[in-house]
Amino acid sequence: MKYLADTHTHTIVSGHAFSTVDENVRAASEKGLQLMAVTDHAPGMQHTACHAYFANLQVLPQILHGVRVLRGIELNILDFNGKIDMDDVVLQRLDIAIASLHVSCLKPGSRKENTHAYLSAMEHEWVDVLGHPGDPSYDVDYLEVFRKAKETGCILEVNNASLLPGGFRKGSEENMEYLLKLCMTDGVPVLVGSDAHFYTGVGDFAYVDQLFQKLHFPEELVLNTDPKQLMASLKRNRKKG
Repeated sequence: MKYLADTHTHTIVSGHAFSTVDENVRAASEKGLQLMAVTDHAPGMQHTACHAYFANLQVLPQILHGVRVLRGIELNILDFNGKIDMDDVVLQRLDIAIASLHVSCLKPGSRKENTHAYLSAMEHEWVDVLGHPGDPSYDVDYLEVFRKAKETGCILEVNNASLLPGGFRKGSEENMEYLLKLCMTDGVPVLVGSDAHFYTGVGDFAYVDQLFQKLHFPEELVLNTDPKQLMASLKRNRKKG
């Protein structure tokens, strides 16, 4: 499968990543990617980017080293009602917004609470993608999450870093298998994100690719293989249409 886009990358601004925007985009270009999103962590996570950083992302060129650069954000879901840590004024000016649960921002609750956090965040008009939904730290009703993705147009992410053997989200593969099988049955597309925290990880989807091969997941349901379709599928762009 030929991947042409990476929609989840971090820079030094996230506080626990180690490359610059320029280094990440150069890596994307060298790997033949046509599109890369800069999605640093929102201010609800300690020691990461401030509000002004996201408000000023428009200074990034749309094309850099031959790669289309999406100005994005990885939002933190802050409570079980789906509260996120950026205002609509900024969110609507960005190109893509991922919303994710992180233990440092919200300790896992009950299955009902965790599921409600996801469902509520996915309803937000500017949340395009649900980040690393297979995270086993949170007990979740995945059938409900899948149904909400279909209803709202919020795209489910397949996160490469989460599938790292022995990684800190061990158990993600089983959860993602279940979600991907639902997507295959109903023809629902997904997004792949490297979740790179160093430039060498940009465009690295090795573990996702193994999972896709195992499930015989159809290429036409992987938005990263067609940047034009990817952009048209983002909730914010569907709204404009």
